[in-house]
Amino acid sequence: MEISSWSLPFYLLFTSMLIVVVLAADPYSKALLSLKSQIIDGSNSLDDWKVPPGETPSGKVHACSWSGVKCNKNSTIVVGLNLCMKNLAGELLGNQLSVFTELVELNVSQNAFSGELPVEIFNLSKLTTLDISGNNFSGRFPNGITGLKKLVVLDALSNSFSGPLPVEVTELESLKVLNLAGSYFDGEIPSSYGSFKSLEYLHLAGNSLTGKIPPELGKLKTVTHMEIGYNFYEGSIPWQLSNMTELQYLDIAGANLSGSIPKQLCNLTKLESLFLFRNQLMGSIPWEFSQMVSLINLDLSDNLISGPIPESFGELKKLKLLSLMFNEMNGTVPDTIAELPSMETLFIWNNFFTGSLPENLGRHSRLRWLDVSNNSFIGSIPPGVCAGGKLFKLMLFSNNFTGNLSALSNCSSLIRLRVEDNSFSGEIPLNFSHLHGIRYIDLSGNRFTGGIPADISKALKLQYFSVSNNPELGGTIPWKTWSLPFLQNFSASFCNISGNLPPFRSCKSLVVVELQKNTISGSIPNSISNCQSLEIINLARNHLSDHIPKELASLPSLGVVDLSHNDFSGSIPAEFGKSSSLVLLNVSFNDISGTIPSHKLLQSMGSSAYTGNPKLCGAPLQSCLTTIDGKKLRLILLISAGVVILIAATVSLLIRLRKGSKGQWKMNSFIGLPQFTANDVLRSFNATDSMEELPPFSGAFCKAVLPTGITVLVKKLEWEPKRVKIASEFITQLGNSRHMNLIRLLGFCYNNQLTYLLYDCLPNGNLAEKLRMQRDWGMKCRIIIGIAKGLCFLHHDCNPAIPHGDLKSSNVMFDDNFEPRLADFGFKHLIQLIKGTVPATSSRLGTGEFNDAIKEELYKDIYNFGELILEILTNGKVIKGGASIQSKPKDVVLREMYDENEAGSTNSLQEDEMKQVVDVALLCTKSRAVDRPSIEDALKLLSGLKANGK
Repeated sequence: MEISSWSLPFYLLFTSMLIVVVLAADPYSKALLSLKSQIIDGSNSLDDWKVPPGETPSGKVHACSWSGVKCNKNSTIVVGLNLCMKNLAGELLGNQLSVFTELVELNVSQNAFSGELPVEIFNLSKLTTLDISGNNFSGRFPNGITGLKKLVVLDALSNSFSGPLPVEVTELESLKVLNLAGSYFDGEIPSSYGSFKSLEYLHLAGNSLTGKIPPELGKLKTVTHMEIGYNFYEGSIPWQLSNMTELQYLDIAGANLSGSIPKQLCNLTKLESLFLFRNQLMGSIPWEFSQMVSLINLDLSDNLISGPIPESFGELKKLKLLSLMFNEMNGTVPDTIAELPSMETLFIWNNFFTGSLPENLGRHSRLRWLDVSNNSFIGSIPPGVCAGGKLFKLMLFSNNFTGNLSALSNCSSLIRLRVEDNSFSGEIPLNFSHLHGIRYIDLSGNRFTGGIPADISKALKLQYFSVSNNPELGGTIPWKTWSLPFLQNFSASFCNISGNLPPFRSCKSLVVVELQKNTISGSIPNSISNCQSLEIINLARNHLSDHIPKELASLPSLGVVDLSHNDFSGSIPAEFGKSSSLVLLNVSFNDISGTIPSHKLLQSMGSSAYTGNPKLCGAPLQSCLTTIDGKKLRLILLISAGVVILIAATVSLLIRLRKGSKGQWKMNSFIGLPQFTANDVLRSFNATDSMEELPPFSGAFCKAVLPTGITVLVKKLEWEPKRVKIASEFITQLGNSRHMNLIRLLGFCYNNQLTYLLYDCLPNGNLAEKLRMQRDWGMKCRIIIGIAKGLCFLHHDCNPAIPHGDLKSSNVMFDDNFEPRLADFGFKHLIQLIKGTVPATSSRLGTGEFNDAIKEELYKDIYNFGELILEILTNGKVIKGGASIQSKPKDVVLREMYDENEAGSTNSLQEDEMKQVVDVALLCTKSRAVDRPSIEDALKLLSGLKANGK
């Protein structure tokens, strides 16, 4: 029917009146439309919430056809409202709720509602389910919930409530599920929480609860599931919890608990999962635990537990997970553990276990994951460790194992194998054609012989392979090694490998090649041009010859090239000087001739990068002399003399003006800085207007351009004459500390009152400036691992160790290739030396007092590294989040990280890696310094990430 323009207003008026009439007879729809008008519907999820014009009252509720609305059979009463995951936000005012007198279910979970929870909800007297989880409701939990006499489920997980836990909930006699986890509730758990009549599920984890766990909880005879961890309790586990005879799941992890584990818990014969990890529990594991015959998961890791694994554990026939890692346990692994038919995961790493592993381990179960690393085990690998056909991760590194790897010859299920730092010997028996899923293999630091297996090229998913430091391995590099489609890291240094380098065909994924200290001969194949992702190649101390191919020098991502101590000849390819990624080039001790290309980058490598090549000349080595006639020589000498006199006069004037009574200026250059004099540097500063205004002892810096055109960052320090010697010694230690993940200290110019530190000028800013940039997971891994490698070098490769002292996002710089480099390392300690706040012996590790101070700083570095991980994972949303992550349940933390990094079930590898990184962050940010891993151990835990070649 057509409506003429003159009648349109009347039509709209009639329609509006009709809707009013309809809504007057339908208060439910009216209330819901009012609710819709007051909240934010970001995804138009409630778009179907409308009354169609033209309909007349029928006695039925229009809202019954709307999404999320549930009515009775006659569509006359609304009995349920489910607005879960509809991307809704704003405040719930509650003034529309009075009409829903028959409402049984109210679910507004997984939205973004904020503000206080409206008390009007508590007038819905027939409500049995109230789910407000996954929102941002704040303030104190309101009084009045006793009005919900029929309430069975109260789920308020993951909000922002504060103040004490609500006591009134204990009066709800029908309540079966109480979930108040993941907010900011504080104070003690009320003792009245032990008086619930029907409660089956209690979840209070991840709050800020304090005090002692009330023993009254032991009166909860109907509870089957209790999670109260990730809080800040004091004292021990109440033995009265053993009276909760229906309990099937108990989690009190990360709760600051101390004392011993009550042996009375053995009375919980229905218990299937017990999680007490990340506390400070002491003493031994009660042998009575064998009476918990229903136990499937037992995790006591990350405590101070001592003593052996009880022999009686052989009675736990249903046990699938046993995690005792990161404790102080000792003794041998009882043979009874190998008899457990359901065992899938055994974690006992980082303890003090000795002896051999049980002979039958793996033979009677479907073992999936075995990690016994960082102990003192001896003997061989149990022959049946792979018998179940499910073993996919085997970690045996850093022990004293001997024998061969024959037990693994047909272990086709393996994905990850780490046996480094042991004493294994014999040939490598791995049958790569059967290892269809293997991604990571580390056999380094053993005594293998017989060479790298020829069929390694059949391990088509292999990403990381290391066999370094097996000095009797011998053999050659298999011909098709570089053709592995996903290979990123190949390390075989110090292995007595001979023969030629295989052709580099299809090496598109290759990132790291480490083959130093072998007897490899021949030339570098020109086909290395195919390795466009190559970043590190170390071929030092071999017998390689011929020229250095320009194809190598032209690779776009190349950062480190070490070709030293070989027999290379010819010239240095000029293409190296054009690289935007090169950090280190070392061609020393070869037979290279000609002139070093006159590029700033190559000159910045320092003379040690080129020494040992008698036919090589040019900066930074001696100049290349040419033959000239006598007249020209005299003319040049006269001109040079005049120039020298003029420069000397100018410099003398500048120095007198600048130094006054500050003493003679001196220059100390490190590798990478041409041999400038102090005068050269001071002249460069004279063109920098802001140098004199640069505050001493600060993180501020200025840029200066040195005579060859090199741009440096300059920091200014003031010191007293008596501090010059000790401070300059420490600066020299800093300058000689070179790693691709550290910013280079190029030199320092100083007198008795001032010093200027000269650093590399990196073009791409720092991490703090780029935290909120969205990065893919691979880039985040690369940044985290780069930071860890730089820190590991300072802590473990420098002697004495150098604490960074101020590890934070603004001190992580990016080079041309966006590789992270740590800046300001050691600067804090240098300031303390200059100000005299540490003993003069401290730069030499002189006293026990200093050792303790150094240890404290190293521990702080590790804590700060953990917090940096969180900053990177959350794109800068979590700053200094060490304490907060320790107070949350791990599954909550992981879910937040998955959401932030858009990791879904379709990418299980990324989720697995993310869990690995979060685990490291949790370890590094532990409140007790001695519980944190060394950065070397943390780097080992991270070594499987894609940025490092898993």
